[in-house]
Amino acid sequence: MILTVTLNTALDITYRVRALRPHTTHRVTEVTERPGGKGLNVARVLAALGHEVTVTGFTGGATGRVIQDQLTTTPGLVDALVPVAGPTRRTIAVVDEQTGDTTQLNEPGPVITPAEWSAFQEAYEDLLPSASAVALCGSLPPGVPVGAYAGLIRDARAAGVPVLLDTSGEPLRRGVAARPDLIKPNADELAELTGSHEPFRATQDARRRGAHAVVASLGPEGLLAVTPQGRWRAAPPTPVHGNPTGAGDSAVAGLLSGLVERLPWPDRLARAIALSAATVLAPAAGEFDRRAYEELVGRVAVTGEVSAA
Repeated sequence: MILTVTLNTALDITYRVRALRPHTTHRVTEVTERPGGKGLNVARVLAALGHEVTVTGFTGGATGRVIQDQLTTTPGLVDALVPVAGPTRRTIAVVDEQTGDTTQLNEPGPVITPAEWSAFQEAYEDLLPSASAVALCGSLPPGVPVGAYAGLIRDARAAGVPVLLDTSGEPLRRGVAARPDLIKPNADELAELTGSHEPFRATQDARRRGAHAVVASLGPEGLLAVTPQGRWRAAPPTPVHGNPTGAGDSAVAGLLSGLVERLPWPDRLARAIALSAATVLAPAAGEFDRRAYEELVGRVAVTGEVSAA
C-alpha cells in the first residue's frame, strides 16, 4: 500500500469559459468537481496505474463530505482522512477555451486545532507499518506546525518507509533537514530553498541539505534528477498546452510508482514526464489522458549518466 498525505485537502472545481476577460460577466460552458489537494491528486493517478493507495489528511464540513463521497467511487483507493471541525477548502480553476490558459484561485483551508493535529499524528503512525512508501504533499493548513513535515519524515524513516516530500517554503526547508528519500521542487521552490537559480547547482545543494535524491521540475524543459545512482534530464517529446492543474502531482505519482516498482531512474523519469503531459491534456483538473500517456511514455527523451560505484 502507498500512503499519500494531504494536510490541506480541497474540492477542485474547474470552470470552462469561452474567453476570460477582467471586469465582465462570464457564462460557464462546463463545470467539473474532483477531490483535490496535491496528495489526493497523486493518489488518484497511482490508483489508475493499478496501485493500492490509502489517503490521509484532514477533511471537514460540507465540502469535506463531498470529497469523501467521491473518493468512494475510486477503485483501489482507501479513505483514511481525519475529521476536523472547520470546512475543507475549495480551489477554482478557470480555463480560457480560447487560449487554453488557466487562472487558479485557492482558499486557505480550515484552522487545525492542537487536538486535531494530535489525532492525525496518531492515525499516521498507525498507517505507516502497512505502507510501502509515503508521499507528503502540498501546503500546510492554518494551525499545523511549520515543522510538521519534518516530524512526519522522521516517523517514516523510523518505520523504514521511503518518503517523498513535495511542498515549498519553510516546510520544505525544515523537511529537507529531516532527510527525505526524495523531494520534487519546481524551479522557483528550489531557488528559494538554496538561493541558486542554476538548476544543477541548486539540486546538488538540496542534496547537501539532506535530501537523498532531488527531482526538479523545470517547466517546459522537463525534469532534472540528481541521485546517488546518477543524474539525468528528461523532457517531453513535444510541447503540450492545456490545463496544468495537477500536472506536477502526476509527475510525483510517476516517481513514487517507479520507486515502489524498483524501476531504473530513467524509466521513473519517463513515466513522470508522460503522466505530467497527459494531465495537461486532460479536460479536468487532477486527471490524465490515458491514451496520451501510453503514446508519450515511450517517446520521452532521457539523457544522463550513472554514478561510478
